[in-house]
Amino acid sequence: MKLKMTSKEKRELLLEILFTLVLLLAADFAIYILLNEWTRHIPGVASGIFDIKMSLTLGPNTVKFGNWGLLFVFIATVFDSFILYWRIVHQYRQIQLYHVISELHYIASGHFDHRIPFVLNGSMQRVVESINALVDSTVESMKEERRIEKSKDELITNVSHDIRTPLTSIIGYLGLIENKQYQSEEDLIKFAHIAFVKSNQMKSLVNDLFEYTKVRQADTPLNLMTVSLMSLFEQLEASFELEAKEKGMAISTKMPDGDLKLEADPEKFARIFNNLITNALKYGKGGKNIYLSARRMSDDEIEVQVSNDGEPIPHDSLPQVFERFYRVEKSRNQKTGGTGLGLAITQRIVELHHGTIKVESNNHLTTFVMRFPVEQPSKEEKVEELD
Repeated sequence: MKLKMTSKEKRELLLEILFTLVLLLAADFAIYILLNEWTRHIPGVASGIFDIKMSLTLGPNTVKFGNWGLLFVFIATVFDSFILYWRIVHQYRQIQLYHVISELHYIASGHFDHRIPFVLNGSMQRVVESINALVDSTVESMKEERRIEKSKDELITNVSHDIRTPLTSIIGYLGLIENKQYQSEEDLIKFAHIAFVKSNQMKSLVNDLFEYTKVRQADTPLNLMTVSLMSLFEQLEASFELEAKEKGMAISTKMPDGDLKLEADPEKFARIFNNLITNALKYGKGGKNIYLSARRMSDDEIEVQVSNDGEPIPHDSLPQVFERFYRVEKSRNQKTGGTGLGLAITQRIVELHHGTIKVESNNHLTTFVMRFPVEQPSKEEKVEELD
């Protein structure tokens, strides 16, 4: 919207115009009197004015003035008009600047959802746009800072909870051993075993937390190499074969386009599939199969899927499965629930490889769908993406 001046500002602008006009007319009158005296007493002045009159042209025609007074009025009118216009523009810009500063003070007082609403002309409009852009950037930075602070608080809360639970058990059972409150050697072995299992749970949490913190860093380095998906799938089948049999499940692969290769960090890339297969074995209750498949989408992109036919993920949990510490299994049971970091780590590693990941789940299959570029962008291309 256009800037609307107040009645007071309009009066001040009008007074400024009248005051400037009076000063200019007074100056013109004084100069006219002075020139009149000079022409009467100094012949050279009159001769010079005559020469100026004769040399004035306007286009193809010569401008003729009956006497030097008309010439003076013409020159004074042009000069006064320019000065008056400049003063009006200057005063109006001062009014605009006052409104901009008032709006800025209003925003600075805590009204961060407010923006300067009016549209100005020229450089003042660029100032308004710059201020609004700066406020937007500042507000976004404040929101991001609050999100980070909230994220830190949640991290501390979740880590404290997940460490305290096994730690309480460890202290409890070691306390029984320390105070010799066991009936037999069999009880002693049982208590020590429980403490050992709980210690491993804590170790798993610390390892996942360290890995998550490491991959969350924006400058996480990737040791890029050419990775064969067929070889990777064969290694995964072999490493999870025994665990899958114990769960009554089988792992199979499908690669309709033959062996596919892409550029990736082998260690981090394998972590993606380790996490997804571990999740399928742990949470795919009633399932019999885990499927690994890959296909070429284009010359530059490959799609990889990890599926299982176990219990589906509830529809309302799908948008949250990649959130840190989120568990579909709400009880945070240490036997069935993991650290809640596995899928968050998986998503971040996919992003580090400039890929995408999503999850689909129905009564037949739960599928994690990932897409990766065949070649990772160079440093120059990354800079262009940021720009």
